Amino acid sequence: MDEQAQARTILEGRISAAAALASPYRSVHRILIAEGKNDRGLRWLAHRAAEQDVPVVHAPEEQINALAQGTSHGGVLAEVGPRRTLTLDDLVGLSPAPFIVMLDGIEDPYNFGHALRALYAAGADGLVLRPRNWLSAATTVARSSAGASELMPIAVAETALDAAAFFREQGLVVACAAAKDAVPVEEADFTQPLFLLIGGEKRGVTRSFVDQADLRVWIPYGRDFP
Repeated sequence: MDEQAQARTILEGRISAAAALASPYRSVHRILIAEGKNDRGLRWLAHRAAEQDVPVVHAPEEQINALAQGTSHGGVLAEVGPRRTLTLDDLVGLSPAPFIVMLDGIEDPYNFGHALRALYAAGADGLVLRPRNWLSAATTVARSSAGASELMPIAVAETALDAAAFFREQGLVVACAAAKDAVPVEEADFTQPLFLLIGGEKRGVTRSFVDQADLRVWIPYGRDFP
């Protein structure tokens, strides 16, 4: 298999396929639809693909199943190229008052996708990740984020402290999620230029980052946990 073929990824389901077609961050090589499926939503998807000169292949269901990782694809796959990322400077230029979030230490692709979906819905302008090859989990992330992984501008930083230093120099307030000495999230000003770090399931945010943050926020619980 050549290098170009190895770089291709299969996204599953019509939502993921539609998001890939709408995304400026991937090339879509082809859309596969199981033979015999022809509802209005699929005709719209095929029309969008045709507008971008993306081939639509009507394939036997056995071929669709062989290419897919899961079984809930609904007979729709998108064969896509590598996910392109932006620079940190690119993220700053996306908005006059950018709201940029870094997810650091999230290891489960379902959790990552759910968090990405919530951030996209909340209006985050961009996402920062540490270097990691999410390619092997792209299908899961696209499904669990309802396609937001294909639409969210993403950049990479070596560490959270590196990202914070860069964004602070650009005039952004550096914030993090923390449990102590923090303001409730509903009282925080998210309209100002802001870089927010959210830690992972196990380790959270490091003490060194919490200590240097300009703002600490937390989500109040309705009841206590042990």
